[in-house]
Amino acid sequence: MTTQPAISAPVISAKGLDLTFQTGDGPVHALRDVSLDIGKGDFVSFIGPSGCGKTTFLRVMADLEQPTAGQITVNGTSPEAARKARAYGYVFQAAGLYPWRTIGGNIRLPLEIMGYDRADQDARVARVLDLVELGGFEKKYPWQLSGGMQQRASIARALAFDADILLMDEPFGALDEIVRDHLNEQLLKLWDRTDKTICFVTHSIPEAVYLSTKIVVMSPRPGRITDVIDSPLPRARPLEIRDTPEFLEIAHRVREGLRAGHAYDD
Repeated sequence: MTTQPAISAPVISAKGLDLTFQTGDGPVHALRDVSLDIGKGDFVSFIGPSGCGKTTFLRVMADLEQPTAGQITVNGTSPEAARKARAYGYVFQAAGLYPWRTIGGNIRLPLEIMGYDRADQDARVARVLDLVELGGFEKKYPWQLSGGMQQRASIARALAFDADILLMDEPFGALDEIVRDHLNEQLLKLWDRTDKTICFVTHSIPEAVYLSTKIVVMSPRPGRITDVIDSPLPRARPLEIRDTPEFLEIAHRVREGLRAGHAYDD
């Protein structure tokens, strides 16, 4: 008798998720009937028009917003329990570095709050600075670094306590194309070395296709999932892969999913 390989439980699982904000102008339906499973080690990009609920969905995972219907689990527990267990690091659109702290001091901050001893802090800061290729910049201040370097420092801060999940809310959106390409390459190398589960919000079709093992296409508000694309691209992805027929075919499917989302009636 042959034994079937065990199927691991999803790291993040949403079922029928709805979220409605109550405002002075009436209810705002941010998410509607969102269901999605994300496996360990997946790199999942969320793409859709502005206001479609991509960031809201990420914030629900992080226990920063509460759904009004449906359910979501992170590592098999509630988002609140996952947050308290320090299951994820969060990288925001802006680097959010404190200007009066050095780069090392900014990365060290969550470790100080969590009570790590000084020797452990030093070791972790050095390790994540090397991971994001900022070794030697520990004593610099944020204003002494470029925008791309500041975002890399922000990623290092999110990695410092070695959470298995990395939530990234359009971290490269404000950067120019050359810097963005370079950081995309670095992020893929970091993901390959660490095997983190990454959830990544973007407005860029090429970025979503280049980075992801899975691309989630969302409709205009209320945010629904119109397509989930499992990427056939190899894990090793030079930038030149963006010129291949396989890459362009996936990008075309993402565009079609975005168009289909506009066809929904609210």
